[in-house]
Amino acid sequence: MRNLITFLLLVLVFSHALTMTMGYRDEDEDEDWKPEREWEREERGGEEEEDERSGRGEERFLLQDAKRVVKTEAGDVRVITSVGGRIVDRPMHIGFVSMEPKSLFIPQYIDSNLILFVRRGEARVGCIYKDDLVEKTLKVGDVFRIPAGSAFYLVNTGEGQKLHIICSIDPSESLGLRAFQSFFIGGGSYPTSILAGFGHETLSNAFNVSSDEVEDILNRQQDGPIVYISDSHAPSMWSKFLQLKEQERLQHLKRMVEFQQEPQEQEQKSWSWRKLLNSVFGAEDRKDTRATRRSPDAYNIYKRRPDFKNNYGWSVALDGSDYKPLKHSGIGVYLVNLTAGSMMAPHVNPTATEYGVVLRGSGRIQIVYPNGSSALDAKVKEGDVFWVPRYFAFCQIASRTGPFEFFGFTTSARKNRPQFLVGASSLLRTLPNPELAASFGVSEDRIRNFTDAQREAVILPTAAAAPPDKTDKYEKKIAAKFEKLPNMVRNFGNDMIMGFD
Repeated sequence: MRNLITFLLLVLVFSHALTMTMGYRDEDEDEDWKPEREWEREERGGEEEEDERSGRGEERFLLQDAKRVVKTEAGDVRVITSVGGRIVDRPMHIGFVSMEPKSLFIPQYIDSNLILFVRRGEARVGCIYKDDLVEKTLKVGDVFRIPAGSAFYLVNTGEGQKLHIICSIDPSESLGLRAFQSFFIGGGSYPTSILAGFGHETLSNAFNVSSDEVEDILNRQQDGPIVYISDSHAPSMWSKFLQLKEQERLQHLKRMVEFQQEPQEQEQKSWSWRKLLNSVFGAEDRKDTRATRRSPDAYNIYKRRPDFKNNYGWSVALDGSDYKPLKHSGIGVYLVNLTAGSMMAPHVNPTATEYGVVLRGSGRIQIVYPNGSSALDAKVKEGDVFWVPRYFAFCQIASRTGPFEFFGFTTSARKNRPQFLVGASSLLRTLPNPELAASFGVSEDRIRNFTDAQREAVILPTAAAAPPDKTDKYEKKIAAKFEKLPNMVRNFGNDMIMGFD
């Protein structure tokens, strides 16, 4: 009997071990990122495998699949969706809004939080804040938050200038139908208004107008989500809407949603259309505009004093303590400008994943896998989007042709404390020399000389990517001509004569 029990225990242990092994194997098979296998391929020296790894790495960390979700004569919207996988601590999509002069992005609300950054032009944004209509003027460098479910509209107010906005799209509160879901307040045949889903009789009673009037209103708009509002184009209902006073615009929007009369037994449904829409616009007519005056303003990142600056560039980071609306979204914002040939020292973000958009110039992005192999070494230019997972080491290097500027978002509104691996403020200088020397297998003097050689911090110069030096070019030309002169002239030494034929 004892032997039988022992045998059964052995069978159970073996089965459990086999199950765990299969589980880890299946988990590894399903994992999109397989650093250990890539490292093994590199050790084997397989050129084909290495090329395949580099290609996948570039596709993984450079977000290149921009999908156009809106396209009209007055503008368009493109969205780059975040990648999936377990190394993404928090997905974030990046949107690009482009609007022609005197155009309007019609009122809507979406199921995701938005952080707007004005890249070019000027805009007026209107949104609902605590049941009041808030309008803000946005200029280049302004950052502004629009919460999920809050109705808003955008107007390009720049004279003869296109409006370009970069925005983060945080899907943490989304319905999961797609990258994000727009609910258009206005619309017609294109886009379709959310009002169109209700019967004409219901809308006729709610608005106290005829059914013909309802049908005409709901089918008139055909120009898309972004429309012209200038006199040179056909007048639209939105042109008249923008001519109304602020309180009249608010009441107009409220009337568009306060129409549904639900049976008494449906009043307790928390996700009813009436309660959903009223939570966006509010059900009461409040004339007190004190909330409007207290509403958060935009924050201009270009007017902020750099958090770090030296001869090779500067960097700015906004968190929830600098701009409180970021705290509600749990998202940070940053801006970096590198001079030609300089680099952001290799570092690690221990608290957040980073998403970046190249605003100006060109450079290189290098990202490293945890196993020490290269995950990405790619050239990037204006308009490119990249992302770096939390904990991954990386650096940005400016090309020698000019400044390299990039803007981006982080997945944490807490103060970002990057850990630098190289430079005067690096971890290597903080760690004790005996242990550090032993870990590299060298003497303490040698490791000290190695880590102390770089006197700059955070943003560093690079000899390999240094900008062209006009003085060096001039001296080389002089030297070339000088070599052609007779020996007697070249041997004057310190008494060199300049400016003769």
